[in-house]
Amino acid sequence: MQSSDTSEEIEVAFGQQLRNLRLRRNIDQRQLAEQAGVALNAVKNLENGRGATFTSLVKILRTLGRVDWLKTLAPTVGISPIQMLKAKQPRQRASKTKGLSDV
Repeated sequence: MQSSDTSEEIEVAFGQQLRNLRLRRNIDQRQLAEQAGVALNAVKNLENGRGATFTSLVKILRTLGRVDWLKTLAPTVGISPIQMLKAKQPRQRASKTKGLSDV
């Protein structure tokens, strides 16, 4: 997959990867659907690049032992306390404003 691929091309490529993974596990679509607890059409749709619900995708990836694929979509981002200190601006004092008694 390349960044210039269309959404449809990415979906088809992802579906092919799912199909290849399923075949390497030597299970058919019906078995995968049963083991994942999803409809057979969800498996077929994903493998054909037509999509399914996110819940179905998670169940299928979990069944295939590849839930780690999802973790690469949104890696954990940590905040460095050192970076926060470097970026922190010094506090400025509030300036005194003239009150009515100063006029």
